[in-house]
Amino acid sequence: MAPIYKLPAAGFAATAMTYGPARMGFGLFLSDFRETFSISTQVAGLIAGLGFFGFLLGLLLATFLTRRFGPKFAVVAGLAAAAGGMALIAGAPGLPVFVAGVFLAMSSAGFTWAPFNDAVHDEIPDGSRAPTLSVISTGTSLGIAAAGLTALGLNAAGLSWRMGWTGFAAACALVLLVNWLALPRGAGTEAPVTKRQWRDLRERSAIPLYIIALSFGTTSAIYISFAAERVAASGGLPGMPGAASAAIVFVLYGLVGLAGLGTGRLEPLLGLANLLRLLMAASTASLLLVALTPTSWIGIGVSAGLQGVFVMMMSAVLAFWSERLFPALPAFSFAAVLLFVATGSVLGPIAAGFVSGVFGPTAMFAAAAVVPGATALMLRPGAIQARAVAA
Repeated sequence: MAPIYKLPAAGFAATAMTYGPARMGFGLFLSDFRETFSISTQVAGLIAGLGFFGFLLGLLLATFLTRRFGPKFAVVAGLAAAAGGMALIAGAPGLPVFVAGVFLAMSSAGFTWAPFNDAVHDEIPDGSRAPTLSVISTGTSLGIAAAGLTALGLNAAGLSWRMGWTGFAAACALVLLVNWLALPRGAGTEAPVTKRQWRDLRERSAIPLYIIALSFGTTSAIYISFAAERVAASGGLPGMPGAASAAIVFVLYGLVGLAGLGTGRLEPLLGLANLLRLLMAASTASLLLVALTPTSWIGIGVSAGLQGVFVMMMSAVLAFWSERLFPALPAFSFAAVLLFVATGSVLGPIAAGFVSGVFGPTAMFAAAAVVPGATALMLRPGAIQARAVAA
């Protein structure tokens, strides 16, 4: 199979697992985890923050592994971490092993996205890179929707959440094999990052990219960590038990997020700046809806759909925006962007857990909604640069 088909298919599957159940599963099954391991809201925030810290460490390790051994090694290492972490969660006898599993599983997302920027840059023609990166990043949608449907099925059949996580681990092992066979053997480069390359990343025109990445990481992590549990704890959607209602949030999030597949084609029509404004507005509305309408089918349906579109499209935008700005540093520059995403992802759930514990979930989600709105207002119309600042 030609790289233009094989590479996006392998990347789609990898992100489906690592950004699906491995990264999102904690929030999806939080109600079950609370009951099994006696987890408070504040502790849940700390565990989520620790998991996203694993994501940050994964990014740093992936940068080293990609430069030293090539993207294939980093991706396979990440999928191994995901499979191992999900297996630990499935069999955890107590909180310490469970937390270790969450940390390992969520770290996998840091390994398995940025390296694909290198692989795509090397294997795919310039005109096809943005659509290819959009396909890879949108694998998250299918992974989240599949995880949500798994949770629904377990709830309907009265089966333990542990069976679902055992299935996730097995599926991840299969995806690991697919990526091992599909990805090119790239040799990598042992050349260290130069002072000029670090200086290029500090280019003034890239600042809006980093600000948006930080904002995106903060709010998206809060949503995936606490939105489903907010719905379940409020009594669930009419006609649905709480656990099933939580799963519905992620099913809609993932399915509507498949719109991210069109990001590479939508951006030329709207322009990058206008697309970013629309996505920030979608995030703000999504967080407000989960704050104010946690038991409304319409409110939660729109909230989950908007958040899915926001996350999948913004993920694709960050991938091809960084590749355009730094074409000579595709994986390294994207890893730098994801460090800002990861920083927000660590701080967001910890702060949200504290605010929710003190002031309640309504106030917490309303406060989170301020972040994307303020980010959009802070960015000057002429500040968004969509083409290379360094060759």
